[in-house]
Amino acid sequence: MLRHQLSAVAALIALLGAASRPASAQEVLDAKAAKVIMAQYTSDLDTLHAKIIALAKAIPEEKYSWRPAPGVRSVSEALMHIASEFYYYTPMSVAGKAPADFGPPKESLPKLEKITSKSDVLAQLDKSWTHCRAQLAAADASKLTGKYKPWGVSLPEAAFSMTDDLHEHLGQLIAYARSVGVKPPWTK
Repeated sequence: MLRHQLSAVAALIALLGAASRPASAQEVLDAKAAKVIMAQYTSDLDTLHAKIIALAKAIPEEKYSWRPAPGVRSVSEALMHIASEFYYYTPMSVAGKAPADFGPPKESLPKLEKITSKSDVLAQLDKSWTHCRAQLAAADASKLTGKYKPWGVSLPEAAFSMTDDLHEHLGQLIAYARSVGVKPPWTK
């Protein structure tokens, strides 16, 4: 594990050094480094998913409508926002796609946040994660070198962007849980 982490760090250092000059896709990120980064990215997403699900299950259903202030996402809306990222944005980060029946994102994403019952939220989190994990597993890391579609960023940029955002939402959910009297299950 440490060897993989050191390889990922070395690849990122090489990327930073190459950032000051134009570089070929091979120089930016080779296939071996992409596989290491993809494995670390997937591992981090697995950890995030486990903690998000643990909080979603620990928060009582009557608290799913709680929000810290008017105009701020409720517990269920925050969880469904994460589901939307599992359906749409995280797969795109590895050149994947949303489910075939997902529909246009401008319509589908807001509809998800209207789902409020705990059982339906948990079902959507499960369904979205299953799709997301399949897209991650199907991604060919050797083709994710240089900048790739649809975002035109490199794998490290995509991975850092998605995990940064999901870690922010995890922190949001931890604060929400504590505000409604729920201790994160992994802290027991």
